[in-house]
Amino acid sequence: MSNKPIFVATHPRACSTAFERVFMTRQDILHCVHEPFGDAFYYGPERLSERFENDEQGRKKSGFSQITYKDVVDQIFDPDASEGKRIFIKDITHYLLPPHQKPASIPPSLQYLSSPEDSNNPTVLPLALLRKFHFTFLIRHPRRAIPSYYRCTIPPLSSKTGFHNFMPSEAGYDELRRLFTYLLSLGLLLPPSSSQTNGHTPAAPDPDAVKITVIDADDLLDHPAEIIQRYCQDVGIDYHPKMLKWDDDEQHKRAKEAFEKWNGFHDDAIGSTELRPRVNGPNILTEEEENQQWREKYGEEGQKLIRETVDANVADYEYLKQFAVKV
Repeated sequence: MSNKPIFVATHPRACSTAFERVFMTRQDILHCVHEPFGDAFYYGPERLSERFENDEQGRKKSGFSQITYKDVVDQIFDPDASEGKRIFIKDITHYLLPPHQKPASIPPSLQYLSSPEDSNNPTVLPLALLRKFHFTFLIRHPRRAIPSYYRCTIPPLSSKTGFHNFMPSEAGYDELRRLFTYLLSLGLLLPPSSSQTNGHTPAAPDPDAVKITVIDADDLLDHPAEIIQRYCQDVGIDYHPKMLKWDDDEQHKRAKEAFEKWNGFHDDAIGSTELRPRVNGPNILTEEEENQQWREKYGEEGQKLIRETVDANVADYEYLKQFAVKV
């Protein structure tokens, strides 16, 4: 079983912070790193995002205006920080790929690791680095993730998050799918049956290949114990039921410190105490019922923007969903 750093690749609002809290209970064996690449993506000199491009003061205020992608990598692999424990990273995939499907290039700080192999690499991390991680994937249907993210970019919550406009390019599904198919094409993910790949031909497995593990948030919320146990098997972590509870002062303090740099985005997860099966499944609405609900909450303009963004990302979600762990 691989002891590689686990990289949970996800998109915004995929219930990923609740998932992360489960593994923060394993401080005995894991060193958890919360969304590190956002610092370089939004604020640093190699930033890819346009969100703070014209806000130099905001970038400086963040404390990350000088952070490069190499700085983030060095922090992740700092042996003093990990204390010999296995590294567990949860991060947003679009922090690694240029927005709007622009061609990727290895940033200056990581050029020393670049090689001809990176010619088809959709990310800004050299393949030499991508090979170091055990990638897993966390997804949530756009009809639930997109409205949740939109809410973080409008008043009153935007006063906490600092994100004052919704950017469809931050939905993250396209980037998640492109990273997945790239790793699959290299043989870094063990190929599934050919019927699942939708025309993508998997390479022969790489010696360092790992099993494909995709978790859907609805499955996680409905069957947390079964899904977490299955996930632990796939990544080589011993499962204990106590991982699903974190109702003590030390756990809350650790979570608050880890999540505070993204203020306002993780309030529900910070205030949570456990991951237990929800009483009812997801509330399935017709498209018109969804539109009406979003219209009442966010107005006509908000509803249209949410619907356009949801519809634009369903195909990528459904592609990844076919690989999801089943219980």
